[in-house]
Amino acid sequence: MSELINQGLVDAVIATAKKAGAEIMAIYDRDFSIYEKDDKSPLTEADLAAHKVIVAGLQQLPVFYPILSEENADIDWAERQQWDTYWLVDPLDGTKEFIKKNGEFTVNIALVSNGVPVMGVVYAPAIDTLYWGAEGLGAYKQVADAAATTIKAAAAAAGETVKVVGSRSHPSPDMAAYLEQFDSHEMVAMGSSLKLCLVAEGAAHVYPRLGPTSEWDTGAAHGVALQAGARVVTVEGAPLTYNQKESVLNPYFIVEPV
Repeated sequence: MSELINQGLVDAVIATAKKAGAEIMAIYDRDFSIYEKDDKSPLTEADLAAHKVIVAGLQQLPVFYPILSEENADIDWAERQQWDTYWLVDPLDGTKEFIKKNGEFTVNIALVSNGVPVMGVVYAPAIDTLYWGAEGLGAYKQVADAAATTIKAAAAAAGETVKVVGSRSHPSPDMAAYLEQFDSHEMVAMGSSLKLCLVAEGAAHVYPRLGPTSEWDTGAAHGVALQAGARVVTVEGAPLTYNQKESVLNPYFIVEPV
């Protein structure tokens, strides 16, 4: 797959993510409408606006792959299981963070090939921070107009307090049991896919997700984490994969340095 990924493709996807981010921020800075989806989770007009921008941007690329987005998720499994390579999109991850206006929400675009995210772009428009990773090109972080810097996951040193990323909006009762393995730990609260990015950049040591997520919540940041030297595995230790089953729900998983 790496021969199909080049810097030009990455740059085009980044531009699309930033355009979607600008659309989101235009809505963020004013009063906006909030809807309730069938599963009772919130949906804002920003989710829908960003979805339209991303789909239009991806459809203009010189290579065509099908698109699975949170806002266009009702694609039959009989069709999806034919996809070797596709775009996996969450136009606005962290809708609750968006509604709370704490800035911790992201635009997420992943290219998935044979169940693995081989490219991921995560853009947090409220803090103008970009993470991206692509097979053969590495993993990077860029803040505003500063130069992009390489990022690398880092394990806790012997005796060091383990920095554990937790969800700000979705605390899990299973977390307490998981934390018992550490002599000393510090919780780092963060919203959206930025949690995976914290491990990818070495700002935290581990992210145990012991609660529900969908594949579009994790695909892009998973792609970044892989290129930054992290692994994303189920609690049984198997690699987290995509589009390998009818359900788009992820099992519980752990993000940690390889």
